[in-house]
Amino acid sequence: MKLHQLFSFFDLGAQGKLSEAQNSALEQEVSGIFFDARLVKPNSIFVAIRGSEKDGHDFVEQAIASGAIAVVVENKSRLSSNLNNDQFLVIEVPDTRRILDILAARFYQFPSQELFCIGITGTNGKTSITYILEHILNDNQKMTGIMGTINHRVGIKEWSSQMTTPDPVTLQSRLREFCEAGAVCAAMEISSHALEQKRAESVHFNTAIFTNLTLDHLDYHKTMQNYFQAKQRLFTDLMWSSTKKPKFAVINVDDSYGRKLRVADEVITWTYGQTEADFQFKILKMTFTETEFELKTPLETHKVTVPFSGTHMIYNVVASVIAAIGCGVSLQQSFKVLKTFLGVPGRLQIVESSAEKLVFVDYAHTPDALENVLKSLNEIRKSAHLKNKLITVFGCGGDRDKSKRPVMAKIAAEGSDQVYITSDNPRTEDPLSIVNEVAAGLPAQFKNYIVEVDREAAIKAAIQQAVPGDVILIAGKGHEDYQIIGTEKKYFSDFTVARKYL
Repeated sequence: MKLHQLFSFFDLGAQGKLSEAQNSALEQEVSGIFFDARLVKPNSIFVAIRGSEKDGHDFVEQAIASGAIAVVVENKSRLSSNLNNDQFLVIEVPDTRRILDILAARFYQFPSQELFCIGITGTNGKTSITYILEHILNDNQKMTGIMGTINHRVGIKEWSSQMTTPDPVTLQSRLREFCEAGAVCAAMEISSHALEQKRAESVHFNTAIFTNLTLDHLDYHKTMQNYFQAKQRLFTDLMWSSTKKPKFAVINVDDSYGRKLRVADEVITWTYGQTEADFQFKILKMTFTETEFELKTPLETHKVTVPFSGTHMIYNVVASVIAAIGCGVSLQQSFKVLKTFLGVPGRLQIVESSAEKLVFVDYAHTPDALENVLKSLNEIRKSAHLKNKLITVFGCGGDRDKSKRPVMAKIAAEGSDQVYITSDNPRTEDPLSIVNEVAAGLPAQFKNYIVEVDREAAIKAAIQQAVPGDVILIAGKGHEDYQIIGTEKKYFSDFTVARKYL
């Protein structure tokens, strides 16, 4: 695509009279779009983004030296006086993040228009829903690509994931790769950061799912209201701008924020939950390996058994089967397929061994997620009249929302017989300071806890302390296979470490 074609939506004349070199640049084939000057290659476009730590305007000179034929900025006056502005195109816009998103979609020829796109947002449950949807839709001959926290993949192709929702260029290029691989659907985790930073503005969604909203990311959003408003944008701004018809919203109304959620006009809304909702479920029986539940719909009632446990997972199942209806897959078809669903890596994942100790690895790194997992495990113990202990190993990340540390400690104490407080990606904070801040949130009467900064040592101690029949929950990292200590990412897997000591 030539530069003038890519910017055909933009009034370049408003930028002033163009030089001969600039007019020549407009006829060049664009090789790529970049917002990291280190990656710029000849005949590409550089978009200067203002981040929390660095400002892309400071790297325009580097981008030009690497061969950029056009730069998009918010303030031309920030450009170095050393640059000869007549030799390349400078485009000034009010919001470079928005333009980056538009350019990415145009460069990759609007791939979301060719796919049935499902966006999932909420504090917890996003990854599980993408996995469940992928399983249901693929089995019904609707090849589905997924993007999220664990990875991106379609068919036999797989890419690593650096963040929950990627930058606009990666997102649009990945959607194009989904199309080229033969996908007809895409299920994407849409984070509050991505919504705030306009990474998915040009995705035309068919369906938006809201799972829940609980304490998290206040280091970024500052208040729960700001956090909620970011999530809200998926259901108002992005669904309103989507050209897809029909459009669907699937909302958990057991969550107080779900009940507040506004939805754009012309969007068909389906609610779900254990209380009054369009799709209302009731847990009938739950063991450590399967759950039986009843689902009432506006038309009929279904009794379903799935091969995994956890009330929170049933919320994810119900949201997924509702979304699948919009793709043309009936509830009966979805429930049949779910009998072969093996679960999600790091989501209440059992570490199988010959030892008679049940060890689960779970990504629960927020108060709500930890409370849900512990509640489910305790309900199973109670219903089965088990006398075994529940031992929890967890920590809180460094350089992240500190307000949840004492909250999670209280939840762990209330739901466990024994607690090990340890490190979980301490980053640049002192690991001992973090675990001490967490421990400070324990109720005064709770004495069954041990502080062990070394995560492997904590897991080892918990497993060795347990007797046959005990349940051990290792929470916080789930699928992650690293620890971030300082600025260094070191290999570490809760699953592998647990299996080693079992």
